Amino acid sequence: MLTDLPRKNCESIAQAIANTSLEQVQHLLTDAAWDPVALDEQRVQLVVKHSPAGGILVLDDTGLPKHGQASVGVQHQYAGTLGKQGTCQIVVSAQYVVADSTTSQPWHWPISARLYLPEVWAEDRARCRRVHVPELVPFAAKPELALRLRDRASDWQVPFATVVTEAGYGIPSFLRGLDERGLLYVGAVASDCGVRLPAELRQAATAQTQPPSRTRGQPKKPRPAARHDAQAVTATPPEETGQMVQWREGSPGPLCKQVLALRVHAGTGGARHRETQGRSWTGPEGWLLGERPLPGEAGAPKWFFSSLPAQTPLQRLVELAHLRWPVEQFYEEQFYEDAKGECGLEQFQGRSWEGVHRHVALVMLAYTFLMLQSLGQAIPAAPAPGAAFPPGPTDQSTRLPSAGARVALPRAGLRVDGNGTSQSVSSSQKLTK
Repeated sequence: MLTDLPRKNCESIAQAIANTSLEQVQHLLTDAAWDPVALDEQRVQLVVKHSPAGGILVLDDTGLPKHGQASVGVQHQYAGTLGKQGTCQIVVSAQYVVADSTTSQPWHWPISARLYLPEVWAEDRARCRRVHVPELVPFAAKPELALRLRDRASDWQVPFATVVTEAGYGIPSFLRGLDERGLLYVGAVASDCGVRLPAELRQAATAQTQPPSRTRGQPKKPRPAARHDAQAVTATPPEETGQMVQWREGSPGPLCKQVLALRVHAGTGGARHRETQGRSWTGPEGWLLGERPLPGEAGAPKWFFSSLPAQTPLQRLVELAHLRWPVEQFYEEQFYEDAKGECGLEQFQGRSWEGVHRHVALVMLAYTFLMLQSLGQAIPAAPAPGAAFPPGPTDQSTRLPSAGARVALPRAGLRVDGNGTSQSVSSSQKLTK
């Protein structure tokens, strides 16, 4: 995965690795006895020691374009990384990011991931069996998968303090799941995200404590406080009440927006939505951020909801809301050391459930290695024999690549060309360039 191959599929990788074959590489992804989740956990345990406490857990997803309809989970669906509808697979992932908005390259690494299985797939068990989806895998929405990945990160003792998500996860059921887990979070939400104002909640609570009317007929049922859209609430005050906040320096210059922060409750239901009180929900009090471009600048408004305490500075809220960008580096092709361009995330050509998850686990392993190298961290010692994959021959001369391939040997400080010659390279040189 760390070669300069234009494609990182089984066939091209087999040609670049000596003493192997296409069948052996395919066997690793399909039939060999190993668990991708166990590999994720082992990798996480090795890099947690380099990760400071109080980090950020970013929950997100990416689209992997696919041709045809035979690959597991493939469907014509919207993918945020594509910016449109497309025939693709969706992978939901959890990432650790150090809570530092001042650096242009914060320490970050992937934790684990799960393929999203659309409902039409989950209901077609014959189709699922053809691509080896386990019988016990039911349909689960992307926010539900994200909550499971969050629970996995906690079980693995990833040192995060705050969860950050994008707008696709800012729905009531997901926010409620975070609240039930007692988590601090900052999540992008849609313009019609429902909120309730604290003053109106207090007024509704007072009305419910009034003695019942003595008139005949069924007593009136208590009604929840009015539900408002996030866009309407943040548009009510004049623009001048928002503050200009700069969260970091970007390549074009300072990144700053005009931000309005209000204390509200996330909520659903109410008379407007024809829902009874029993079906409505009101969450704990939190922050609603309304963000718009500075006067004269282009851009669309955005909204965020956060469970951080009332005394949290606005600067900190905005910094956390924009700490998703290192994860975009893991996905976007224009960056050098990224999962798609350097590690071949979207180039897997298999169709099976197990194959996709094993491929993603190996991509995350390669990407984590690159992150350790970029920070100059010493690579942890190899596990004991039998704890992971069996070690290869110690004599590197017996493992020369196929003709024409170029592979990096960072530990030895050598680059081995396809003709068997080697060149010294400095430790600071890019591994695969």
